[in-house]
Amino acid sequence: MTLSIRNQLPGTVTAVTTGEAMASVKVRLSGGQEITAAITADAVKDLGLAAGSAVNALVKSTEVALATGPVQGISIRNQLAGSVTEVSTGGAMGSVKVTVEGGQLTAAITKDAVEDLGLAAGTSVVALIKSTEIALSAA
Repeated sequence: MTLSIRNQLPGTVTAVTTGEAMASVKVRLSGGQEITAAITADAVKDLGLAAGSAVNALVKSTEVALATGPVQGISIRNQLAGSVTEVSTGGAMGSVKVTVEGGQLTAAITKDAVEDLGLAAGTSVVALIKSTEIALSAA
C-alpha cells in the first residue's frame, strides 16, 4: 500500500495497555527512542499488536511541531530529538526535514515559525507529536 504520509518510522511494540475503547501502545523506534501511540482497542486487535510486534509509526507532516529544545509542562509526550537537514519555505508555509535516530521526519510549519525559530540545516530541534496523531501499521 502506498500512502501520502511521509513520516513512517519503523519500530517494535514494547507494551500495550488496552482500555474499553482506546489503547496506549508504546513503541521503541529503530533508533532507540520511544514513542506512544493512542489508537483504538479494535485496531490493536485487528493488527494483532503485542509486545514484540514490528510496526511502522505513521505521522502526517502537519501533525509534527518543532521546538529548539525539550519542552516541559506540556501534555505532548512524544519528543524526538533530532537535527534539521533541510528547510524550504514558500509564501506562507515551510517544510522542515529532521533527522532523528532511526529515521527522518518532515514537519509542515508556518514560514513565520521557521524564521522565529531560526531553523536552518544543522539546527538541533525536538519534534513534538501528540500520541493521538500517531497511526500504526503492521510492518
